[in-house]
Amino acid sequence: MNEDSIKGNLNILATGAVGRLLWQYSVPTVVGLLVMSLYNVVDRIFIGRGVGAEAISGLAITFPVMNLTTALGVLVGAGATARISIFLGQKDYSRASLVLGNALVLLLINATIYITLFGIFIDPILKAFGASEVTLPYARDFILWMLPGLLMTNLAFGFNNIMRASGYPRRAMLTMILGALINLALAPLFIFTFGMGIKGAAIASDIAMTCSMIFVMAHFIRRDVTLHFSRGTYRLKWEIVIGIISIGAAPALVNAASCFINVIINKSLLNYGGDTAIGAAGIFVTYTSLIVMVIIGICQGMQAIVGYNYGAGHLDRLKRTFWLATGVTTGICAVGSIVGLCFPALIAKAFTSDKYLVDVTIDCLKHTLLAFSVVGFQIVSTNFFQSIGSVGKSIFLSLTRQVIFLIPLLLVLPGKLGLTGVWLSFPGSDLLATLVTAAMIYYEFRRINSRK
Repeated sequence: MNEDSIKGNLNILATGAVGRLLWQYSVPTVVGLLVMSLYNVVDRIFIGRGVGAEAISGLAITFPVMNLTTALGVLVGAGATARISIFLGQKDYSRASLVLGNALVLLLINATIYITLFGIFIDPILKAFGASEVTLPYARDFILWMLPGLLMTNLAFGFNNIMRASGYPRRAMLTMILGALINLALAPLFIFTFGMGIKGAAIASDIAMTCSMIFVMAHFIRRDVTLHFSRGTYRLKWEIVIGIISIGAAPALVNAASCFINVIINKSLLNYGGDTAIGAAGIFVTYTSLIVMVIIGICQGMQAIVGYNYGAGHLDRLKRTFWLATGVTTGICAVGSIVGLCFPALIAKAFTSDKYLVDVTIDCLKHTLLAFSVVGFQIVSTNFFQSIGSVGKSIFLSLTRQVIFLIPLLLVLPGKLGLTGVWLSFPGSDLLATLVTAAMIYYEFRRINSRK
């Protein structure tokens, strides 16, 4: 490994202007994730327009499965990325290389397990997640064809984050743009031209993610990059595995919690609004995912800077990066909230021409987005604790919004307010989680200040 090359790529994290660095590391990530998110949106528009409202509801039923498989990928990918950032900041290049090799093996093991289990038990799993006799065929068709692509997705995204953390943000952006463009080209071909419906959308995604995976893996095979695959790094080492999982547990729990929260939400929606309400929630999730992807992109750019400077002991730069990321993400969430509250009909009609689904979606957006502007701060804070290795705090914050507050609200409010109670559970949990987050950040910065 060429140490001079490593220093050339990474020293800027300790010396460059924080604002410029956050821009340099976040913008490529945001562009890549936004393009990826846009192709998901376009996919769902194609499905809604080309297959029907029932297909949109069936697709929404698969969200818990997707979240659970993503959680297993994030457990390794995010944990490895944070560890590599810290080790590179400490100039410990051999351990960073060990993390890279162990991460590959862990992702392959995880994928083998979940593809096998979901392939065998898919029908009972989808029924437990809220599928009805109407939506089950659509959900089954999509997820069975999507399973192989989920392995490719986890490999592409996990190593894409490591690519960024090791000094290649623009190349990381290209990884995601490549997959998105291929999917955008293939999805209408498979859905409409070949008449494959929702199954065609899954096949197009599989091919696109395979291309992204090949691109990102080709980067780590090269010998002239900061970090690359090398012999002797694939044998799992207990301390490396624990280090990866301990940090990756927080974002993984967010995705796993989303899985089980979606189950509770789908059950509540089925009881109080039927399959149409599930479809409306699917449109809400799709719209907000566009905004959240931007936030996650900024957080991933922040993570490289925070992790490196924390490892190097540059605490003032760490704090400046956090507050800058917080200000930007809060503004973005506020804009997303205002647009959704002011133009809910335009958003709904982009996905479906079904009048009843449009009406239910309008009602959904008018309630669920009331406190969405505070979400950016909460996500940035969770990622901040993850970036500095504060595992327990990151896990706790990950659970506040989606588990500790949202589940009780979902169990109480619908019984009193019906479907409106389901919708209002979202802004309620957003506000309560933000209060807890603010207190934890205050005390964390007091601790950091005492170290000077």
